[in-house]
Amino acid sequence: ALRMAFDSPESLMRLCTDYCLRNLEGTLCYLLDNQTLRLHPDIFLPSEICDKLVNEYVELVKTDSIFEPQESFFTLFSDPRSTRLARIHLREQVVQDQDLEAIRKQDLVELYLTNCEKLTAKSLQTLVSFSHTLISLSLFGCCNIFYEEENPGGCEDDCLVNPTRQVLVKDFTFEGFSRLRFLNLGRLIDGVNVESLLRPLASLAALDLSGIQLSDVGFLTQWKDTLVSLVLYNMDLSEEHIQVIAQLHKLRHLDISRDHLSSYYKFKLTRRVLSLFVEHLGNLSSLDISGHTMLENCTIPSMEEKMGQTSIEPAKSSIAPFRGLKRPLQFLGLFETSLCRLTHIPAYKVSGDKNEEQVLNAIEAYTEHRPEITSRAINLLFDIARIERCSQLLRALQLVITALKCHKDDKNIQVTGSAALFYLTNSEYRMEQSVQLRRQVIQVVLNGMEAYQEVTVQRNCCLTLCNFSIPEELEFQYRRVNELLLSILNQSRQDESIQRIAVHLCNALVCQVDNDHKEAVGKMGFVMTMLKLIQKKLADKTCDQVMEFSWSALWNITDETPDNCEMFLNYSGMKLFLECLKEFPEKQELHRNMLGLLGNVAEVRELRPQLMTAQFIGVFSNLLESKADGIEVSYNACGVLSHIMFDGPEAWGICEPHREEVVKRMWAAIQSWDINSRRNINYRSFEPILRLLPQGISPVSQHWATWALYNLVSVYPDKYCPLLIKEGGIPLLKDMIKMASARQETKEMAR
Repeated sequence: ALRMAFDSPESLMRLCTDYCLRNLEGTLCYLLDNQTLRLHPDIFLPSEICDKLVNEYVELVKTDSIFEPQESFFTLFSDPRSTRLARIHLREQVVQDQDLEAIRKQDLVELYLTNCEKLTAKSLQTLVSFSHTLISLSLFGCCNIFYEEENPGGCEDDCLVNPTRQVLVKDFTFEGFSRLRFLNLGRLIDGVNVESLLRPLASLAALDLSGIQLSDVGFLTQWKDTLVSLVLYNMDLSEEHIQVIAQLHKLRHLDISRDHLSSYYKFKLTRRVLSLFVEHLGNLSSLDISGHTMLENCTIPSMEEKMGQTSIEPAKSSIAPFRGLKRPLQFLGLFETSLCRLTHIPAYKVSGDKNEEQVLNAIEAYTEHRPEITSRAINLLFDIARIERCSQLLRALQLVITALKCHKDDKNIQVTGSAALFYLTNSEYRMEQSVQLRRQVIQVVLNGMEAYQEVTVQRNCCLTLCNFSIPEELEFQYRRVNELLLSILNQSRQDESIQRIAVHLCNALVCQVDNDHKEAVGKMGFVMTMLKLIQKKLADKTCDQVMEFSWSALWNITDETPDNCEMFLNYSGMKLFLECLKEFPEKQELHRNMLGLLGNVAEVRELRPQLMTAQFIGVFSNLLESKADGIEVSYNACGVLSHIMFDGPEAWGICEPHREEVVKRMWAAIQSWDINSRRNINYRSFEPILRLLPQGISPVSQHWATWALYNLVSVYPDKYCPLLIKEGGIPLLKDMIKMASARQETKEMAR
């Protein structure tokens, strides 16, 4: 069932939402005065659609770099008569005061504002507009929402220095929010009086006070008959806190966990505290005590602990106080505590660091609001994926993708997440992953590369991309991935390993793709970037993989792409070719790549005159005798000369070497090759070879072309016979056999 869920296509609702958001002007809206988006007057959309449009918009702004945010987007939802909103989730920099102000007439039931640091006290006033309908509200991490700008009338000493000061709003309360049941004030700034803020709320069901330090929480007892969920993550607790919590007898979810690295905590958990919770909180089904140090031993003797099958029955619990539970907990948070390693834990779901299941539960539970914990959990997953085999691969991948999307700007998560992705996408897991899932991985990897110039993230992301079939699987982000790789290669200071991987990826991306792709990448500066890398390696007198891959990439990107061939010549490519030949006379692979590229240049009639110099012709003639890489270097040199000869004697604008002399050397070279040679070359089209057949001006070019075809169709018949037929090679060969000017041995081969 899980496999099916990941494999199923996007819902029609999702596809339509996505399409409308990317094409607002062509779908729901028109442009007023060429600048302001307005909803078409005949549109009415219910909350089921509007909520999705707003929530998806926030998601796209956060995770899709190509998506353009619209300044007036929220004004489209200003009139409840045409657009209804009910449940919206807004995050981070996407939302500002004026955006909330724009939707103030809506009857919102649920409003989640997460880490919206641009919101100020103006938005507190806007919240009052929703007070009569709001049931669920989160202000988690909205650190400026209780600040307003003050312009002091009477000039105090600092008024000249700082004319607009940020002052804390002290008088706001939730007066009038009569329906509010669920409230998250996590990471509220110091100085706000939480007690008076909350006092007007008659019947709170869920309250999150994460990261707030309160020495007195006695006021919580006013909701002892209604409160079912209480989160006090990272609050420094004391005995008084515990006594108050024990009175909240309706609690089903209690979270007193902490980040054990964040600061020094005086409070230590004891057996008595846990027993108190079990005794007084009879409805408890979820408890999180992650990160706590146990002051005393809460576990039963180890001999007894190790006995029997692993059990979640409270009676067999390895944690003594939990033997008093009426039934197993649905969730127990034990991340970064010693208790998670015990045998019998009375809970269906446990977060911890003992095994894959516990680690995945931790990532799932903490991703949204606790990146500091999540990054450590992902680090544990990284170790599991690297050393063992992941048994819940799809879940692991989905959780890491979600964490990377959710915390695009958190360096720790980007480093650990991108490293985990490398191991989770490698070939042994390939079969289990759908196209959709693999595309999501590529998206978050590219987001990471875009947001971070940091070496570790860049290396992890590049390595992860190597796990995909290139170019096929990257085709849907073709332009973006090329731009990112080229920007990495154009950085002034470069990490050797990243440079090597990035050049390898660039090379793979331009291999076996359509010419319009190659032209587009050429226009991005691909040719220039590769030549700069070659120049740098030449200056260092180094012929390594980067040098060879760069020439190979140029060979690929110039294939049947005249614009890129011309760029190669314009950016002094021939000068670099000669220098590399001179500096590295023994490097066979390098020679093959360079000659392959020059073969592409020689196929372009308008560029051939630039190859017609005594120096170049001399070099190509000498390479005819090369034994480098089997016949490849000699074959490619002969190919270059065959195209030049095809232009006829009148195009031979040099005195030395003589044309006839070069022709003789070409015949000798072709006759020396083994006709059954296995090849290190890949043809997508025979067109450049076939054009050398129907002519009488250069019999040696005709012979080279016929030899090439004969060799390829006899050594690789399955691949090349269909290509020869498809491109009309058969009639051309038949006609050539009848030509008087063709040499007898050429006709034999053609036959």
